[in-house]
Amino acid sequence: MSTLVRIVYLLALIVWLGEVLFLSFVVAPAMFRTFAVEEAGRAVGTLFPIYYKIGYGAGAVMLVTALALRGLAGGRAWALIAGLVAVMLAATLYAGVVVEPRARALRPELHAASAPPVKEEFDQLHRRAVQLNAVVLLGGIVVAVISALQLRP
Repeated sequence: MSTLVRIVYLLALIVWLGEVLFLSFVVAPAMFRTFAVEEAGRAVGTLFPIYYKIGYGAGAVMLVTALALRGLAGGRAWALIAGLVAVMLAATLYAGVVVEPRARALRPELHAASAPPVKEEFDQLHRRAVQLNAVVLLGGIVVAVISALQLRP
């Protein structure tokens, strides 16, 4: 049982951290290098609902399995991991449920002639989304390091 829980936990960690790294450092930069800003923004924007759903799923699986490993293996490290994962999941939920829908609603008006207030709000939402994504990325790295120390033979 413990082995299966560890495998599921690690797969969720790999998926979540890999997704954040891939979108942040490969997909989005490539889109903005290749296409005009408006087209790249629209293309990347279509990926966000999927991106956040994967984060919700991986985060929920990680949280449940980290709590199970705390019960199975004991120790404060798994409680710390579960706490960090909870923060990461909260950041992802806030970004996906609050920030992304508002940014998506503003996108059609973003490049209109009367857009300065819209652009200001959109830029603020974008900064918040980047900050939340950084919390998830840095949290994921810390969780990976602590997990590696806990899961070593």
